[in-house]
Amino acid sequence: MRVLIDINHPAHVHLFKKLYFELRKRNVFVLVTVTQKDIAKLLLEKYNIPYLSMGSYGNTTFSKVINLPLKSLYIWYLAWKYKIDVLLGVSFRVSHATFLTKKKSFVFDDTEHAKQEILLYKYFATKIVTPKSFEISLGRKHIRYNGFHELAYLHPNYFKSRVETLELLGLKKSETFFVLRFVSWEAVHDLGHAGISIENKRKLIKLLTPQGRIIISSEKKIDTEFEKYRMSICPTKMHDLLYYCSLFVGEGGTMALESAVLGTPSVYVNSLDAGVLKEQVNYGLLTSLRNDQELINIVEKKLPTINEEKKQNRLIVKKMLEEQQDVTSFMLDLVLKNKIST
Repeated sequence: MRVLIDINHPAHVHLFKKLYFELRKRNVFVLVTVTQKDIAKLLLEKYNIPYLSMGSYGNTTFSKVINLPLKSLYIWYLAWKYKIDVLLGVSFRVSHATFLTKKKSFVFDDTEHAKQEILLYKYFATKIVTPKSFEISLGRKHIRYNGFHELAYLHPNYFKSRVETLELLGLKKSETFFVLRFVSWEAVHDLGHAGISIENKRKLIKLLTPQGRIIISSEKKIDTEFEKYRMSICPTKMHDLLYYCSLFVGEGGTMALESAVLGTPSVYVNSLDAGVLKEQVNYGLLTSLRNDQELINIVEKKLPTINEEKKQNRLIVKKMLEEQQDVTSFMLDLVLKNKIST
């Protein structure tokens, strides 16, 4: 068997990295393709995953429109050249390529509001794979599983926290610190949406500063006044920080979910919502806000009992894991055996 895994975002590296190594253990040929998006290439290099770079889509609307079919055609060419049997990705590109090559493709998604992307892959993919909590039905091709993308790499079968990461930042395991995540708002499905205002970012930092250290993760340049809080370690160590931090507050759904499945109190602030986020709210692992009006009050109320909340969350996570799948094992079975029914 020969497999192609297409990467279009740093989160996709995490989603598929364990699958990549599981396939390689079985001597499966795996070609990884990646477009230039934030730190995706850096992550692949840090994880020692060879890749073929496809460049970027460009920064203008015109360049992105031109590159959409070109990238799909290039994936098709690679699938033909390397005699690929199965293509995987959170990507419409693999669906277009498989439509042209008549090979098999599995498109993974967990974001209902990414309507443009859904439209681009829906009619071409062999199978569309989503968490059970995905709120849209995508027809006869749609496969649902119990789990979240984040459990492909943060399930206890794969993730082991490393306290050494804290030492790189001069932190101790018992020390209180907070992780904040600010997003770039440049994705197509982010248009017209918002998270935390600059005023509330200031209020949040003022509130948290006396309680512990603040670490900010951001995709792009952040306001100069916040620069001193920017995360200064390798992004591959981010999940260690999320595991050990006292509280996560951010605009990014992926990192909010990562914090939740690790048992860290998590507050997500974004006008966009998703079924996977709602499921974590139902578990009691996530506070999800459509705007930042009540953010400061909510965080202020959490702070006095944040350690107790974290202990309780860890117990909830154990229960949650009993009900959810090891997503990498699920994907491996899907690719190798194709015994997952629709």
